[in-house]
Amino acid sequence: MLKNKISLSIFFTIVFFSLNSFSQTPKKIRTIIVDAGHGGQDGGAHGAYEGGLNSWEKDITLAISNKLVAELQQELPDVKIVPTRTTDIYQPPSEKANIANANKGDLFICIHADAVALKQGRRKIGTHIEIKHTVYYVGKGKKRKKMIKSRNVVVPTYEYYKIGCTQQGTSVWIFAAHKTSDKLKAIMNNEDFDIGEGADSTFNEKDFSSQDNKMLAQIYAKRYQDRSIKLATLVNDEISDAGRTSLGINQRQKGIWVLQATNMPAILVETGFITNHDDERYLNSEKGQQEIADCITRAVKRYKIMMENPKPIAEPTDTTNAKIPVQ
Repeated sequence: MLKNKISLSIFFTIVFFSLNSFSQTPKKIRTIIVDAGHGGQDGGAHGAYEGGLNSWEKDITLAISNKLVAELQQELPDVKIVPTRTTDIYQPPSEKANIANANKGDLFICIHADAVALKQGRRKIGTHIEIKHTVYYVGKGKKRKKMIKSRNVVVPTYEYYKIGCTQQGTSVWIFAAHKTSDKLKAIMNNEDFDIGEGADSTFNEKDFSSQDNKMLAQIYAKRYQDRSIKLATLVNDEISDAGRTSLGINQRQKGIWVLQATNMPAILVETGFITNHDDERYLNSEKGQQEIADCITRAVKRYKIMMENPKPIAEPTDTTNAKIPVQ
């Protein structure tokens, strides 16, 4: 019993100093992973409504991601910027996560475009002739016979089409709080994960079979969520300041696999609704794509200052305990 008490005391001492080190030691941002959602045979969402541009999400995400990579490289020359793809190729989520983890990323930024199921409309575009058949019987008993009378009838001709949605705006997503266990798996399965010295993903071998290290890994999983919320808040603020509709920070009930499988703070930016008339044109324009890339870059620069300075300047409102809606 005494041995267990001593062990528990030592563990909480380790936790205390780990958390203190985590909060006080500057966190250097050395590597940022930029992921263009979908690609190749996976086109993602489709602007298939009447009057739309018939564009595909995979093309929009690639264009914005390439601009974001260029901006980050220019604004943060001391940081390694790693894109998961730079051309139209397909990558399963596991490959994207592996690229991020293999490069020991300090941030994972995933670019997507939103969509909703489109309603169907119809309109009369003319008339056409149809043959209508009427069945009747003559006679009685065994002499009763089935008769069919045919006649031409003029009926309306309808055209069916998809109606663009009214939803528009940019939202930022993080891995859901109830999915922290999945983030923990990513941490524990990553051989390069480090516990201690204020680092998130530098090389250090740890035996996660021990209960102490499992609990410390849980602390880091929670820290990743807190830092993801901080970056998401900054991105949302920059989007709003740019005059674009910002839809806030969200977390999906089913989770977002690639965010949970990366051993680092991670966010997903739904840049706009490809099924909305105005948003689709904005997302396909050079101006819109560059504006989103610039907003995210400014947010990352602010985040980097916060992480690399124990007492950051102009830190946004603390969102550690904020209630993020789950959808």
